[in-house]
Amino acid sequence: MKIFTYSLSYFVIVCFLIGCNQSVRSKKNETIAPAADTIIVPDTGYTGIKQYKSGIYIIKEVTFKNGVREGLMKTFYQNGKLRQTFWYQNGLREDSSKWFYESGEVFRSTPYRHDTVEGIQKQYYRNGKLKAKLNYKKGLRTFSLEEYSSDGKLVSGYPSIEVTISDRYHEKGTLDISLSMSDKSTKVKFYRYEGSPEVYDTVLCKKINTTNGIGIIKKKKTEVPTSNTIGIVSEMITNFGNNYLIYKKIDLPYNDLK
Repeated sequence: MKIFTYSLSYFVIVCFLIGCNQSVRSKKNETIAPAADTIIVPDTGYTGIKQYKSGIYIIKEVTFKNGVREGLMKTFYQNGKLRQTFWYQNGLREDSSKWFYESGEVFRSTPYRHDTVEGIQKQYYRNGKLKAKLNYKKGLRTFSLEEYSSDGKLVSGYPSIEVTISDRYHEKGTLDISLSMSDKSTKVKFYRYEGSPEVYDTVLCKKINTTNGIGIIKKKKTEVPTSNTIGIVSEMITNFGNNYLIYKKIDLPYNDLK
């Protein structure tokens, strides 16, 4: 009888202790559980400004939040003067980046959207006057370019692409296309271009053999139907140092040339 009494008492005590322990755990869980509308942002890395050096020179400053670029990034010339600035949001370039002359004036301003150049890039003279405007769509140059002289006048008189066709289709089944610039410039590059005439995607370019400013495309008759148009792009560096692009579509007299 005593043995039974002791066993029963021991069982009751153990149950009581287990119940108390579960109750404490439950209360602890209730204490640390966040409210339904609470947003918790984990600290995944460094927060603050890091400086990077080349030898004894600081060449870059980057602002981080939880290990991700957030805020202003700067690069510097070796004399310590500001060279470039970028603005980051959640690790991506946004807003406008700026490139500075070594003397401190803004040379170029480039718009970014989600880490991609989007909009009108502007270049400036040291006196602050506008020098050039280049347009970008989703990181690709368009064929638009405006340049301005130091006194503010819009530059005009850019050359155009000239096309000469030697048609010997009925004699030899060939057609040769000769490309040149209207100003007879020899510093030009020509490309076959299969992309949109709205933007310039270099991935879709195929270089055309060019000698002394003359590009030659040789076509031959084939039994397979082909396109009767060719997209052409020319590249030239202007006196202001910008890449001047021209797109031209050439209509062919036949649709079986390759």
